[in-house]
Amino acid sequence: MIPLWLHWLSILSLLLAAVCAVLIALDLRRHPQKMWIMGLVWPLVALFGSLAALIAYRRVGRAEDSSFAASVGTGAAHCGAGCTLGDIIAEWLVIAVPGVAVWFGYGSLFRHEIFAVWILDYILAFGIGVVFQYFAIAPMRGLGLRAGLVQAVKADALSLTSWQVGMYGFMAVAHFWLFGHVLGVTLEPASVEFWFMMQIAMLCGFTTAYPVNWWLIRRGIKERM
Repeated sequence: MIPLWLHWLSILSLLLAAVCAVLIALDLRRHPQKMWIMGLVWPLVALFGSLAALIAYRRVGRAEDSSFAASVGTGAAHCGAGCTLGDIIAEWLVIAVPGVAVWFGYGSLFRHEIFAVWILDYILAFGIGVVFQYFAIAPMRGLGLRAGLVQAVKADALSLTSWQVGMYGFMAVAHFWLFGHVLGVTLEPASVEFWFMMQIAMLCGFTTAYPVNWWLIRRGIKERM
């Protein structure tokens, strides 16, 4: 069974992250970002980054200029925001309409539903990520719709994939080993414990995406933010 301390830790972590997201959103109303899409990115990042995201926003998001390392972190977070929104939509869509998982291979290609949901996660996260990248790249480069979307796909494909590698890796450990083997329970998507694990998984995604974003920005494939 799930320990009581883990249940309450999950609740506290999610509440703290929600408070940080609200604080950032309220501050953004007084101090809008130069790039409007970042007004969506920072609160979304706070949903998993919590206090760390709030501190980063105050130090980097509000700054006129930042170091290259900080810009890489912002670029990775920009990708993570799209992943976060895509994953939230995908997970709750499957909860509301369980048959969706079947469309993506559950029961035919996969014995475990989590793998089918990951495919949906990736598709939605990639689509949202491309939109986010478009509204970052197109205005800075003065690109039209088609050229902007092409560059957005180039910028987001490797960045998002590297993020999902870290995220999926941790969620596999949490789902199959920590909860399935150690605790002997199913990690249900509708539980607070699942979303607490997702917070940690997103931080793992940030870790695997950071060096990839460093390379993408150095090569000029992705814009420095």
